Amino acid sequence: MTDKQARRFPAWLSVTFMMSLYFFFTVLYQSVAQGAVLLFTGGEGLPTEGGRIVDELCMALGVFTSAFILLWLEGGRFEELGLAVRGHAGEGALGALLAAALYAAGFGFCLLAGVVEVTGCRFSPSSALISLGFFALVALTEETLIRGYILSRLLRSGMNKFAALLISSLLFSAIHLFNPDVAWLPLLNLTLAGCAIGASYLYMRNLCFPIGFHWFWNWIQGPILGYNVSGTDGRSSLLTLRLSDNVALSGGDFGFEGSLVCTALLLIATALTVWWGEKREAILLVKSRPR
Repeated sequence: MTDKQARRFPAWLSVTFMMSLYFFFTVLYQSVAQGAVLLFTGGEGLPTEGGRIVDELCMALGVFTSAFILLWLEGGRFEELGLAVRGHAGEGALGALLAAALYAAGFGFCLLAGVVEVTGCRFSPSSALISLGFFALVALTEETLIRGYILSRLLRSGMNKFAALLISSLLFSAIHLFNPDVAWLPLLNLTLAGCAIGASYLYMRNLCFPIGFHWFWNWIQGPILGYNVSGTDGRSSLLTLRLSDNVALSGGDFGFEGSLVCTALLLIATALTVWWGEKREAILLVKSRPR
């Protein structure tokens, strides 16, 4: 056993420490940021969009501070988070394309079935770019926390990869527990989203695909199509929608992630990613065998 292996905490303890430190540092940074904003704005504060960006920056700092502390304590390396872009940029683009394809199918079905109706269209380049940057930050923060540290740590402990995926996905759902209009179906879909996003990490151990998928999943859902994103109203969007009273199909105030249409698409996405990953591993295993 190496020194680094000997310094590892039990996986459950590492995960508990990570979540606890994340919430502690996020609250700390947000408190400091809010104080600084009030000081420099003479007590007026920031506009809603600016406040959301500052809060998300504090969450990102909370994640990276916590990860650095735990990696240092356990003798781990920053590379374990899977944030390397070199050689993986194409995977990020593939994740974004998969998100777009799922929405093309899901939104197309909702339009044809009369579940949603487009009542307006208004393009604001500045709003689109700001929201694109905001959701990139959201994806980086949540993927580094859930997949980069927690799923990675569970896998490195020797846990069955599908058990590790399920646990990390349940934690992904849990961090959205206090979102507006949350209910059992949105929580189920968030767990399935964790599985769909995290499945690629089982085979590639890199965050480019998960970040690309997560980033464009949220951006297309809210600023483009006009749904609420995980219960949060983004205020400005390309399309304005009227949703049917059938909340199970439309998603209601939670957004597309609160619908059975989303459930079906996420199950398909997870199955396809696992099928691809298992096939890829089988091919690599055959190639690695001596001839």
